[in-house]
Amino acid sequence: MPSVEVLRFEPLLEGVLQRRWKRFLSEVELAGGELVTAHCANTGPMTGVLHPGGRVRVRHDPSPKRKLAYTWEQAEMPGEGGWVGVNTALPNRLLRATIEAGLLEQWLGPIAGVRAEVTYGRERRSRIDLLLQPAPEADDQRPIYVEIKNTTWSAADLALFPDTVTERGQKHLEELMHVLPDARAVLIPCVSRSDVKRFAPGDSADPRYGELFRQAIDAGVEVLPCQFSFALDAVRFEGVLPVQRTESG
Repeated sequence: MPSVEVLRFEPLLEGVLQRRWKRFLSEVELAGGELVTAHCANTGPMTGVLHPGGRVRVRHDPSPKRKLAYTWEQAEMPGEGGWVGVNTALPNRLLRATIEAGLLEQWLGPIAGVRAEVTYGRERRSRIDLLLQPAPEADDQRPIYVEIKNTTWSAADLALFPDTVTERGQKHLEELMHVLPDARAVLIPCVSRSDVKRFAPGDSADPRYGELFRQAIDAGVEVLPCQFSFALDAVRFEGVLPVQRTESG
């Protein structure tokens, strides 16, 4: 599949990451020498993408409703790794645009409607990222529950999620299995880097997640790792990566 632009925005500002602290904050020196504090939406350890002294890109969006005018959006990988999307608020928007553009029809079938943040689960205490309604011509008329996970960690050419223990992620896998077989359940790792070729669960970071991941696949949960590449003013969909059941193969 050829690369397809799915999101365009005002060009980001480039700078150098000085530090990240209190999980939500990062300090960036812009190209002109100005030191700014940028919001960091990724509250996890950011394994492999947190490089003080490395180049980053931030979005400038001043507003009376925002505490900070800058948001950290992308980080440059050492060598030829390119840029990685680190804003965890972006993947749902990216996947919705990708689905609505029909780029996942090969896997999901034709889609008539998309709803976000719909309450579901055994105790009705979870929210699914996207709930898809198949089009009338779709072969499978079951609703499609889609859980999206921003994926930035990698080992060589292997994308991995999660990069830390995630009880929330474990619960989401259990909830996806629970909707079967009355609905389809789809886990979409949003692979926010273009230098990887495969996806696997991060067993070394969260063994329990890896166990549930394999249980989910065996139960019928579909896994579609969607890869994106990041530019100064756009994000492109690069295709769906193959899945392997463990880090080792």
